[in-house]
Amino acid sequence: MNVVTTKVSLTVDDVDASSRFFTTHLGFHEVESAEGYVCLRRDDTSAEIALSERDPEQSPRAWRGQGLADVAVTLTVTDLTAEYERLRREGAVTDGSIRQEPWGEQLLQLTDPNGVVVQLTEWVPPAGAPERTSS
Repeated sequence: MNVVTTKVSLTVDDVDASSRFFTTHLGFHEVESAEGYVCLRRDDTSAEIALSERDPEQSPRAWRGQGLADVAVTLTVTDLTAEYERLRREGAVTDGSIRQEPWGEQLLQLTDPNGVVVQLTEWVPPAGAPERTSS
């Protein structure tokens, strides 16, 4: 298998609001669009985010038991502290400050206007831990 890109597909109530959030605060740009759909990408990665409008004919009850719960879009970044400061200057709302996890990950969480959770992470090895390399 040769994976050439990764796409996360999210169903939201307001495609335009999520698209603005990802383009304004997270550096994505639109690569495809149609009515009720937009595909976003950054120039520094092959990962894409597809946003599709929720079908009003499908009630949330009809979707129960299908798909995943508690999904988050996670972006690994360099210099998370600088990203946090930039986001604050831009007026983006974060779900708190940078959190240090015991396994060496720093984490900052944001939520877009549709409730999509976005986590920005940076690997900061705990004292004495070996360096981790990106692949």
